[in-house]
Amino acid sequence: MPPTSEILTAERILEATEEVLRRHGPAKATVVDVARALGVSHGSVYRHFRTKAALREAVTKRWLDRTSESLAGIAADASRDPRQRLGDWLAALFEAKRRKAGDDPELFATYMVLTDENGGAVAEHITDLTGQLTRIVRAGVDAGVFTAADPAATARALFQATGRFHDPGYHREWELPGVEDEFDAVVGLLLRGLGV
Repeated sequence: MPPTSEILTAERILEATEEVLRRHGPAKATVVDVARALGVSHGSVYRHFRTKAALREAVTKRWLDRTSESLAGIAADASRDPRQRLGDWLAALFEAKRRKAGDDPELFATYMVLTDENGGAVAEHITDLTGQLTRIVRAGVDAGVFTAADPAATARALFQATGRFHDPGYHREWELPGVEDEFDAVVGLLLRGLGV
């Protein structure tokens, strides 16, 4: 094992786990591989993550949280008109998912496996995203530009209606010709439907 001079933290373990997953894939990556990459014993990794499943769930959550965090600023930006904020948020979500699928297809394929294993992390991610959407819809209702009796139900409907542009199951369609025009058409329809 290579010597390590840095303090072992959960974040360092998650970074190393991501690299190991990229190299070996989810079927072959082991805690021993992660420990070897860090220059520590596998027991050191287990002190931070009790099981391999806990480590895989944490790395999945970290990957999903990157998207949530990148969108949170848009959702919270009260200086933007809610219509613009909603359109920008949906566009940023689509772009974030496309980038994940296109920039590192091996790691994306790995995470497709991991998200299937970790339904709790995925459910938490969706709850966070629909919570952000709810804040935008509520701001639109308060500003008098959206009509929505129940902002949370409307946010869930918006999320479901745009699923083709952020659900990883559709990732092969995200680079097809005309997909941006289709996205714009759907968002335009939704914005008109929400309008007063």
